[in-house]
Amino acid sequence: MQKYDKDFIKKRRIALELSMKEMAERLNFKNASTYYKYETGEYSVKAEILPILANILKCNITDFFCN
Repeated sequence: MQKYDKDFIKKRRIALELSMKEMAERLNFKNASTYYKYETGEYSVKAEILPILANILKCNITDFFCN
């Protein structure tokens, strides 16, 4: 199983000037702390979230995975 690159996700979010609250809202999460747990790796990112996350962060799904 390939690990996703938490640092890429965080850096990309910051580069696009998106707050954790905005990310949570766009992903239909209950609150920013839920999103935070995905970004820090406490929760694993589910496959169905990847296309939405890629769209929000304006990147390719493959960008999320460590080489």
